[in-house]
Amino acid sequence: MEAPATPAPSTAELADWLTRTVADYVSSEPSEIEPDVPLSEYGLDSVSATTVCANIEDHLGLVVEMTLIWDHPTVAELSQALADELESARG
Repeated sequence: MEAPATPAPSTAELADWLTRTVADYVSSEPSEIEPDVPLSEYGLDSVSATTVCANIEDHLGLVVEMTLIWDHPTVAELSQALADELESARG
């Protein structure tokens, strides 16, 4: 018997995880990361963005392009893009 599939995280759960992850990389508190402010304004540079993308891959089991963060530069946009990608991958 096959184990039931784990439900994909919601957009809100993804946003929460991304907020905590980004805050860690830019040495801020998660409460300081606004969902609609570009991550580059918090000091997320290309090196830390690459590491965040690797964390996304590890956490979600997705292969993501390194340009993902630049194409979706806010927590809100990025979490929605990831939710859409997870839905496509599972669909």
